[in-house]
Amino acid sequence: MISEKTKAAIAFDNTENAFAYKTDSDLSKAHFLFNSMGYQWLVNMGTRITPWAIKAGLPIKGLIRNTIFKQFVGGETLAQTAAVADRLGQYGVSVILDYGVEGGHNGEAGFEASSAEFINVIAYAGTQKNIPFISIKVTGFARFELLEKLDALMHESTLTLVKRYEYAMHKLDAAERAEWGRVEARMKAVCDAAATHGVGVLVDAEESWIQDPVDALTCIMMDVYNRNTCVVYNTVQLYRHDRLAFLRAMLHAATERQFVLGAKLVRGAYMEKERQRAAAMGYPSPIQPDKASTDADYNDAVMLCIDHLEQTSLIVATHNEDSNLLAAKWMQRKGYQLTDPRIHFSQLYGMSDHITFNLAKAGCSVSKYLPFGPIEDVVPYLMRRAQENSSVSGQTGRELLLIKKEMKRRGI
Repeated sequence: MISEKTKAAIAFDNTENAFAYKTDSDLSKAHFLFNSMGYQWLVNMGTRITPWAIKAGLPIKGLIRNTIFKQFVGGETLAQTAAVADRLGQYGVSVILDYGVEGGHNGEAGFEASSAEFINVIAYAGTQKNIPFISIKVTGFARFELLEKLDALMHESTLTLVKRYEYAMHKLDAAERAEWGRVEARMKAVCDAAATHGVGVLVDAEESWIQDPVDALTCIMMDVYNRNTCVVYNTVQLYRHDRLAFLRAMLHAATERQFVLGAKLVRGAYMEKERQRAAAMGYPSPIQPDKASTDADYNDAVMLCIDHLEQTSLIVATHNEDSNLLAAKWMQRKGYQLTDPRIHFSQLYGMSDHITFNLAKAGCSVSKYLPFGPIEDVVPYLMRRAQENSSVSGQTGRELLLIKKEMKRRGI
């Protein structure tokens, strides 16, 4: 049960706090957008037509820019995103910058360009007082097929994660080892920049069939860079039934190797794709049997990290009210202040403002995950947000209910 003290400190139904940063016009536009996303047929049509229309060069960027883009994205450039970050900062909310463009469209040149942009974003974040983190994807600077091969090779061994990684390296041919060497060099350059500028790097999770080499590479970077403070964070998707055990293994490695485990806890982003692939290829699904199992593992992971906070830096990245309240309660039970910087909360920009801004009001370290980039490049992200809000049970209804409550309070 959540303590009354915690409930009093963090009231997620306070819409005055939740939407203080939004003008009446912003609130009305958000109401229109979430109301539209309540119509599944409209979302289905939009998510099919929009990517095609962008590729075809049809003049729809203005419409996208003033609706779904404005709701969920910081801007097309860092300069535009700065204004959003500054506004959030006025309400005690930090920013996780996410460069929403993936590499690979131009081979090695594309990978080099992506890693260079990650470093550019880190350098910029280092000059800003409320951008403590940036998010990166290893698929932004590594070939998917090579990651897939490495993952398959790692599954030939039953040793520890890093030992399986080393085993897989020896199985690659000379050209592939050279290619992976360039991936490692890019990752190291990104982490070097992060350490230099005092910015945390959150490594995104990927599909299960390429996740092992991503985990191994990230853990190796943590062993190097997380000696005195946490620079590198790995993302753990608790909708996978094996991830709680994986988190325990990483905590054991951090304790043994004496580095700080950076853990960003999420529920997950590839559930349908994972289930479909498992069914098509005839292997057991890596996904939890039901939502209750995911919720249980997520909450256990939160408590595990807080229980071992001397060895851990935690990011509670969820839109689930109960999990956020549990984290706050567990911090207090263990004698930690809600302001403890080793425990950070985060939600996506444009969603769950009632969680973010009320956590900030209570003194928690909290941020918005803020993507930016050219409209044509962030369209896949925007389509995922539209689909999520239309398909996740109660998501759009919850957002609408809170927006309507605030509009009524303001007399709009």
